[in-house]
Amino acid sequence: MSGSEVLVEYLTKYFPIFLFIFMGLILGMLTLLVSYFVQPRYPEPEKLSTYECGSEPFSDARMPFPVRYYIFAMLFVIFDIEVIFLYPWAVVFTKIGIVGLVEMLIFIGLFVVAYVYAWRKGALEWD
Repeated sequence: MSGSEVLVEYLTKYFPIFLFIFMGLILGMLTLLVSYFVQPRYPEPEKLSTYECGSEPFSDARMPFPVRYYIFAMLFVIFDIEVIFLYPWAVVFTKIGIVGLVEMLIFIGLFVVAYVYAWRKGALEWD
């Protein structure tokens, strides 16, 4: 087989994929172009005003969040991941036997210690 025959075979084999990609790009550009030309262009003071849940904003939008919020969120993610690890363990519990039970008890024990530590430090208090 020559190089041109291989190229023709390659193009005929993958033509539907190339067509799909091409049509997706054309459709994406067409919708952006149409939306640019049909959009309304009359800014009103009401439209340009800051919107916050239908009421007037009462403070700066760039107000920093308290660090306590981030700590609370990280603790939630960590303890949520612990619960996710319990599901596969429960599925294979009969296969892993007593060794798996001891390992999971150690795993849960470490998280209980971490939970008690966070509780004592006041990281779970929401002011």
